[in-house]
Amino acid sequence: MILIVEYVLLTAACLGCVYILGSGIAVRRFFKRPPAVGAGQAPVTVLKPLCGDDPGLYQNLRSFCEQDFGTWQIVFGVRSADDSAIAIVRRLMTEYPNADLALVVGGAAADNRKVGNLLAMLPAARHDLLVIADSDIRVRRSYLAEVTAPLADPAVGLVTCLYRALPAPGLWSRLTCLFVNHSFLPQALTAEALRMGDGCFGPTMALRRQTLDAIGGFGAIAGHLADDHELGAAARRLGLKVVLSSYLLDKVIAEPSFRALLQHELRWARTIRAVAPLGFLGSSLTHATALAMLALPFHAWDDALQIEALVVLALALLCRTAVQWRVDRALRLPRSPLWLLLLRDLLTFGVFVASFFTRRVMWRGQLYRLGPNGQLIFLRENPT
Repeated sequence: MILIVEYVLLTAACLGCVYILGSGIAVRRFFKRPPAVGAGQAPVTVLKPLCGDDPGLYQNLRSFCEQDFGTWQIVFGVRSADDSAIAIVRRLMTEYPNADLALVVGGAAADNRKVGNLLAMLPAARHDLLVIADSDIRVRRSYLAEVTAPLADPAVGLVTCLYRALPAPGLWSRLTCLFVNHSFLPQALTAEALRMGDGCFGPTMALRRQTLDAIGGFGAIAGHLADDHELGAAARRLGLKVVLSSYLLDKVIAEPSFRALLQHELRWARTIRAVAPLGFLGSSLTHATALAMLALPFHAWDDALQIEALVVLALALLCRTAVQWRVDRALRLPRSPLWLLLLRDLLTFGVFVASFFTRRVMWRGQLYRLGPNGQLIFLRENPT
């Protein structure tokens, strides 16, 4: 039995090495794609739900006010009149008096508070093309032109974007960015390259108002934590395509503590496990470094097998380092030290394992339990 476990772990680690190399190819192919070019620039409303004055919020929101685009409106939304993000919005309204900026205060009742914001904001939207954009992303001037271009095709129902993570100061922010840039991004691009991906990513989603109406509006996704996934799935049920844009967002990551990091990553992992259980289980093969390290103790009694395990571990580290270099180069980021990447891999595997032990998640100070398909079941507020 011990021998079987040994070889299962080593085989899984070798398959993980194949995956790592394949993900590097997928990243390279993605960054060779030309940017989308639109035939026209129909007016757009950007829906921007906010919650608090996050690090870099002013710079993030300001980037949306400086677009090389025809006609666009930005609707900001907060749940309460004492939200600290309001001051940032008021500042932008003063600095850009000719911009079409609106502020909606007060969210609709919804288990998913972001979607509650969107429900309250939608009546203020004046245009039929809608772009839903998170508060922690920063964009270039071509953003609106590129992400809305695929919607010129009537067969396209929704456009979504991936992102690179930029850390705020601190170790925990750096570790989270390593996860996004070196695990999440390559995995999403590999699934896309193999035509296995059904991803729809919340930081940006662009769609027509008629598509939103056809799926039942924001109310249809208000009870789900993975509102982005549900919106994409609903568009596909209408027979429409969900397109991954070639535009790459910048997402500012600020993790104040290890506890905050762990809560966020457990929420992501448990959400994916809830909405795509088989895919999440299959993702165990992506943890090549951790699997190879787990095999080492089983080989301690046999020198020949111990060498075999060390060779597989060295191969996993070599593949990981090579793809890290490829990703950092593609994202135009400084290279991270190997020891930090190894720490990140072990932490990612620990989060993966821990995600199987409970369905509870923390989100913006609220404790929820996830239902079978990712539905949010509120438990209590501000638990200690």
